[in-house]
Amino acid sequence: MNSRTKTLEIVGRTEFDLCVIGGGATGAGTALDAQLRGLRTVLVDAGDFASGTSSASTKLVHGGVRYLEQAVKSFDLTEYRMVQHALRERTYMLGNAPHLAHAAEFLVPVYSWLQAGYFRIGLKMYDLLAGKKNIFPSKFLTKKETLARLPGLKPDGLHGAVAYADGQFDDARYGLALVRSFQEAGGIAANYLRVTDFVREGTEKISGVVLQDLVAEAAVSLKAKTVVNATGPFSDKIRQLANRDATPRLRPSKGVHLLFPMDLFPGKDALLVPQTEDKRVIFAVPWQQRLLVGTTEDEATPETRMIVRRNEADYLMRQLNPYLMRPLRVEQAVSGISGLRPLVAAKTKHETKELIRDHEVEVDEKSGMISILGGKWTTHRLMAEDTVNTVQHSLGVEISPCMTKLHPLDGATGFSEDYWQTLAQSRGLTEATAKRLANKFGTNAAKVLMLAKANGWLNKPLIDGFPALRAEVIYCAREEMAQTIEDVLARRLGLQMYDWRASIAAAPIVGELLATELSWSNERKSGEISGYVTKLRAYLKELGLSEA
Repeated sequence: MNSRTKTLEIVGRTEFDLCVIGGGATGAGTALDAQLRGLRTVLVDAGDFASGTSSASTKLVHGGVRYLEQAVKSFDLTEYRMVQHALRERTYMLGNAPHLAHAAEFLVPVYSWLQAGYFRIGLKMYDLLAGKKNIFPSKFLTKKETLARLPGLKPDGLHGAVAYADGQFDDARYGLALVRSFQEAGGIAANYLRVTDFVREGTEKISGVVLQDLVAEAAVSLKAKTVVNATGPFSDKIRQLANRDATPRLRPSKGVHLLFPMDLFPGKDALLVPQTEDKRVIFAVPWQQRLLVGTTEDEATPETRMIVRRNEADYLMRQLNPYLMRPLRVEQAVSGISGLRPLVAAKTKHETKELIRDHEVEVDEKSGMISILGGKWTTHRLMAEDTVNTVQHSLGVEISPCMTKLHPLDGATGFSEDYWQTLAQSRGLTEATAKRLANKFGTNAAKVLMLAKANGWLNKPLIDGFPALRAEVIYCAREEMAQTIEDVLARRLGLQMYDWRASIAAAPIVGELLATELSWSNERKSGEISGYVTKLRAYLKELGLSEA
């Protein structure tokens, strides 16, 4: 059982080798890598783990077909190597958490033989870059084969499609699995701890971190020999807090996705729209019983609202609908997500679509702080490895071997594709509930079911029409540090992604469960429920969707 109070007591009385700021993919990956190499590490985040960029992705584990095309067109060796690295890292991500990540097939429709040849050659290059780690080779599908697999595709002018393999994953749960694995390795982690300042002893060099506990509303400080800034699109703020003369490096971009019922565009395969009106690509991807459509990519400013705007939703429809037999309407959407991407500024490029998601480890000579900038989900492990190498160099210790390439994450040990059948048979679960528990919690699903068995009320569905149990809420609070209704519904259970309206209906039940588990006052419980519901109603209103 993870006691947040006990964790903060440890934080206050321990001198750490490393403090990692930022509990997203890169920060959690860095903390895990450092702890496995023997560094006493603490991980803190101003919000919930994976609550920003790391849970607002397109849910793809991929090298990046578009980046390969850009690399070839511009003879950019750096971008070429980034794709190569990402394809190698794809294998590690799929292997280390098979309950959260799996292979998927993507179809690129073609409308001329010239186009077919172009994509065929490009995706063969993609296969070759992956080498022995390729999932399965790309291939050309006839028009008949394509429509059999994507029956909602418009047949007019269609020649066929080029199919290729990549990966797909549950980003929020994967981020949490990294944090949990870090804790299992002996690391200390706490969410809702905001960095307000740094401790310095007589010089500009950092020797600790000053934090504001947003749950207990108290100040906390910790000692650390080294600090890593892994805050993604917010890296510049921490860099300038450590060194006021630091030059801004980030060019954050905003990306949004919409989710629709699967029956509006049936099929098991993902669709890649190869070129949009502004020369990007977008995806329509089956994801956890929904169709995920995205993404946009627009440069963000401090005033940019993290909400799916109507004009952004309309943009996605304009790009996707020309390919569909039955066009989608924004009014059919059931939910959406928006997030910032930490693109690193390039000196000679001015448009965010030209900025690559490569990464850079920066050492600030004045403060000694190490920042990991840029990157993307698929390369988070490699980014962490490079960062920890720099940490060990900074500490003056020998750089030890990285242990994360083949390190099963929390819930992966003992997991198999048919694990859900074991759950269903031994616990008398429906197929939908068993699959959901297996794919969200891996082999930890057994612990969730122990809670349900001990209390009949917890064995009930959270709400009708969604195969989550009330026991999952208690497990998330007790074992996964969930502190708010949004922590539970948005990231741990995934209901907010599945349906905003259903999440509004579930909020009072989740609030009641959390209030009991976390000892909330009635005032706190009411405030949590009303605040969450108000937020989701604003999302619906922005897109012109009714609450009914």
